[in-house]
Amino acid sequence: MKIGLFFGSFNPVHVGHMIIANHMVQYSDLDQIWMVVSPHNPLKNKASLAKDNDRYHLVQLAIGNNTKIKASNVEFSMPLPSYTIDTLTFLNEKYPKHIFALIMGGDNLENIDKWKNYQQILDNYDIYLYKRTGHNPDKFSDYPRVKKMDVPLLDISATFIRQALHEGKSVQYLVPDAVHDYLENSVMYR
Repeated sequence: MKIGLFFGSFNPVHVGHMIIANHMVQYSDLDQIWMVVSPHNPLKNKASLAKDNDRYHLVQLAIGNNTKIKASNVEFSMPLPSYTIDTLTFLNEKYPKHIFALIMGGDNLENIDKWKNYQQILDNYDIYLYKRTGHNPDKFSDYPRVKKMDVPLLDISATFIRQALHEGKSVQYLVPDAVHDYLENSVMYR
């Protein structure tokens, strides 16, 4: 089985994330998408993150009963900060019959040379690339294993959603219904 790993803070998961995941599993050769909730991206500020298990739960709610998309907390038991190459190594050892690929936006590919062992990732893993507004990953997008996908994108920001919740505003339609219902009855991000 070919698994597309969609890493993210998902702080919180929103409809833009779900559109990307669904598009990748429907319009590529990927059999399944694993949305890997990252406890700490070394290039981001950890202070703004909701608790790991809360974000993981929201991703599970967002996915619902879709069997082609799974939530993954594989990085929760790994050393921090989380490095993609370490997670890939762990998953390859744990699931030797699966083929793993990465799903990433142009912003991440544009900065992949800041990642630990990035050349090993570029050389050994397929990367399913979706565009991000304001980012031009030309430096790496011509690598043979980079597959450009024409994903319909919504310019939704988790930062905007957190701020709206903090201000007591509704985020209905910005997040999946189950996530909205949960957040309405929670103190997360408030």
